[in-house]
Amino acid sequence: MTTDWIGKRYWIIGASEGIGRALAERLGALGVNLVLSARSEDRLKDLAASLPRKADVVPVDVTDAAAVKAAVEAVGEIDGVIYVSGTYWPMTAGDWNAEQVETMLDVNLMGAARVLGHVVPWFVARDRGHIVLTGSLAGYRGLPGAIGYGASKAGLMSLGESLQVDLRSTGVKVQIASPGFVKTRLTDKNDFKMPFIMSPEDVAHEYVELMMSDAMSRSFPTLFSWIMRLSQLLPDWLYFPLFGRKS
Repeated sequence: MTTDWIGKRYWIIGASEGIGRALAERLGALGVNLVLSARSEDRLKDLAASLPRKADVVPVDVTDAAAVKAAVEAVGEIDGVIYVSGTYWPMTAGDWNAEQVETMLDVNLMGAARVLGHVVPWFVARDRGHIVLTGSLAGYRGLPGAIGYGASKAGLMSLGESLQVDLRSTGVKVQIASPGFVKTRLTDKNDFKMPFIMSPEDVAHEYVELMMSDAMSRSFPTLFSWIMRLSQLLPDWLYFPLFGRKS
């Protein structure tokens, strides 16, 4: 990391577990001042105590607009925001669970929108800031067993791209990190083999590499991301028989 990053203040939302926790550990070790947010105050305090630099703890429920507004006010001045907060249940259309689908959309997409609704105008007004969003390889095309989750990530990735086209000539930097399968408590729900699964620590490394670059996005692991990106080029008549569930 360049010395320009030392002492910068970044707000990680979704820091208590998985990718967010690993990312906080990596950025903290590299000299970044952190604000840690998630719902679990105890987990955040535990993480903050383990970091080499003092980190502020600001619990927040991203599904609550008033709580997000209060958290933004409590966080104060920041140089960047990293939205890692997310939830997931594996689900097919035949097993549709309305509450879980709505929760995935609310946390993964609308939660980010609630945060950005405060942060983006602030960054734009001062012409400076860094926004990092968490997409997914599941957001590139419809996949079996991804009802709710795939849609939430596709929406968030589109939101990030729209931010980029609007802000690319400004001082506000927008980036999207899109991992494949990551070994976390969320993917522990899956009862199928997950190809190219990564550890949260390896994923955090990818985030930092992206954040240090001028690239708008990074999808990983590489081979798996190529498969999913190339799938976008397939015509519907070929894609759906190949990727759809077999009866």
